[in-house]
Amino acid sequence: MADFTTMLAGLSLPMRIGIHPEELAAPQRVIISVWLHCNYTAPTLPDEIAAVVDYDFLRREILALAASRHFNLQETLCEAIASLALADDRVQRVRVRSSKPDIYPDAAVGCEIDRTR
Repeated sequence: MADFTTMLAGLSLPMRIGIHPEELAAPQRVIISVWLHCNYTAPTLPDEIAAVVDYDFLRREILALAASRHFNLQETLCEAIASLALADDRVQRVRVRSSKPDIYPDAAVGCEIDRTR
């Protein structure tokens, strides 16, 4: 058995998120990072993409999710991304972090969740 952590880090995308009037008026930049704690049953993995969780799929699904609707809360966004990741049975645990870096001139605001199967 092999345990790996696969990550998609620093995905920067414009999306509609937030509750304040200026956030409702226009998309804003959000940075997403996801850590997938995966368990593979094979003692050694073949050097083939089908043998592991494909982060291309996760990136594509996050982009589609972000384009699909307005999110009021980063917590809701993180939960939706965690659900996407846990759809693959090989993912045993997922950690999702979102950050809105442009809210304040001197700080980012964000959210992080950790979900276990």
